[in-house]
Amino acid sequence: MILGLQQGLKEDGIEVGLVKLCQWFGVARRTVFYRQTQGQPKLQEQFVKPIKAMIEENPSFGYRTVAHLLDFNKNTVQRVFQLMGWQVRKRPVGFRPRIQALPSVAKAPNERWATDLCRVWAGKDGWSHLALVIDCHTRELLGWHPSRSGRSKTAEAALEQALITRDGCLGRVTKPFLLRSDNGLVFTSRSYTALLKSYGLEQEFITPYSLEQNGMVERVIRTLKEQCAHRHRFESLQHASRVLGDWIGFYNHQRPHQALGMKTPAEAYALAT
Repeated sequence: MILGLQQGLKEDGIEVGLVKLCQWFGVARRTVFYRQTQGQPKLQEQFVKPIKAMIEENPSFGYRTVAHLLDFNKNTVQRVFQLMGWQVRKRPVGFRPRIQALPSVAKAPNERWATDLCRVWAGKDGWSHLALVIDCHTRELLGWHPSRSGRSKTAEAALEQALITRDGCLGRVTKPFLLRSDNGLVFTSRSYTALLKSYGLEQEFITPYSLEQNGMVERVIRTLKEQCAHRHRFESLQHASRVLGDWIGFYNHQRPHQALGMKTPAEAYALAT
């Protein structure tokens, strides 16, 4: 302020010394020339090394997941991410008109399951199809089945595996619940719908062309591709099955979910039953 005032007076033809201006306004001269300096932020290697090792192994992990798995403070991990340039920017989301969506969440286990199919490259076996079944309450991946064909038998095998995982055996469920899916040929086939009825399940379809209504299983598929399928070059369908099985075990028993209060799906199920 003082220097700007001195410059303005000088332009008007009035020469006033800096000392006199400081005396007039009661300002110390040292404050006129003071420039605040900010030191280089310091990072502690005890935090940087394990964080770097984890994100090198799992590049898609966010700071909350890393903090939980390493038992670090999440603010500390976020700060390390920012200073090291590891923070992933969120993709911009523009205006997207939506219809009224059917909620896919559930208030208890075995209230609503969701299923879908995706494709995975399996090396010499080419594009393979993977059917998934999840519990919408615990986010637990209950059933999965890879196959060279995307026919109803693939989805049926995943569903039966889910029933065995949850109940320990195949048979009619004690309490009917919903199984949500899209309107694809697989899930509307006679074979698949008959299998659901035989086990006592009720089929629930989303509105056509409204994939967000099945967003929970769609999000699991995205996570599976980002953290597993896209990070491996599968040599065959057998190789893909082995790696996917290991990752699904990690997903269910070790990977925390923010929506579950940073609990794993297995922990969420144990607490709910």
